[in-house]
Amino acid sequence: MSDFAADLLAWFDRHGRHDLPWQQPTAPGRRDAYRVWLSEVMLQQTQVATVIPYFQRFMTALPTLADLAAAAEDTVLALWSGLGYYRRARFLHRAAQVCVEHHGGELPRDIDALRALPGIGRSTAGAILAQAYGLRHAILDGNVKRVLTRYHGIHGDPAQSAVEKTLWKHAEAHTPEQRVADYTQAIMDLGATVCVRARPLCEACPLRLGCVAQREQLTTVLPSSKPGKTLPSRATLMLILRDSKGRVLLERRGPSGVWAGLWSLPEAEDSDSAWRIAKRHARIDDAQGLTPFVHVFSHYRLKIEPWLFDAATALPGIADNPDRRWCSLDELRALGLPTPVRNLLQGLNLTLAAG
Repeated sequence: MSDFAADLLAWFDRHGRHDLPWQQPTAPGRRDAYRVWLSEVMLQQTQVATVIPYFQRFMTALPTLADLAAAAEDTVLALWSGLGYYRRARFLHRAAQVCVEHHGGELPRDIDALRALPGIGRSTAGAILAQAYGLRHAILDGNVKRVLTRYHGIHGDPAQSAVEKTLWKHAEAHTPEQRVADYTQAIMDLGATVCVRARPLCEACPLRLGCVAQREQLTTVLPSSKPGKTLPSRATLMLILRDSKGRVLLERRGPSGVWAGLWSLPEAEDSDSAWRIAKRHARIDDAQGLTPFVHVFSHYRLKIEPWLFDAATALPGIADNPDRRWCSLDELRALGLPTPVRNLLQGLNLTLAAG
């Protein structure tokens, strides 16, 4: 075992995270592959503290891979609602179905078969095989990239192909033959708690003596930052049609684009089209403009202007459309809603907080 791995494991034994809900072993030194997989997908672009309640709720509702495969998409998206990046949830759902159809209801132990599943890349596959089955496979998530970039003094955007290829070589070289599950968790923990993005805690790092960034005072420089860019802006009117029973009109979005397949509010480009759309679905008397707000995506900023049409009366035929419905409080809780829509409705006391 290299000094890198030995020092990291010694630190992990004293300071690492050992009680995360997906770490519970099902056999000595082994964790449940389904729980590991779910946690890895949830943790993509999301912090541990945020993920834990979502993970626990998801496991309560769908405790096995077979349960996930058999669930309706609306159920999966409702459990995911608030985590964002909903394509992750759809890939998770489809991958579970593929496992039931072709792998006996289990995640395969072969890395190529695992990577062939929807939404499972090289690092996620490595994490599953290392933590669930104790197989020697490297990982390279965002936290690990930061640790290795600083330790080896690697300049350049870690997302660039050449830089990432170099990082994978280091990740493979450092991964030990023994205690690979603990090592995998250890290097993720180090990046999440010590080798953090801003003001890393270098004095507490077990790798500081060999770290190029620490030695050459490059911790504020590495990893190299991506060139900054100005996000474009878009705008939309969201229409809240609420009837006398407190039900709200929702529409299922199309299969592609932002929030694909989620239930959301009707939208309009301007005030004239807002009234036309509202009158198409209900008898209405007046509209109240609510406080506009901005929701930021990775590639643009969306200015949302909510309009509330209260005491609306549903026109006949709306309930017959499978992609448009008047939803009660209980139904809203059971649907996958985009975060800004859920927050907007919570502000009107139309639904309860996720979780």
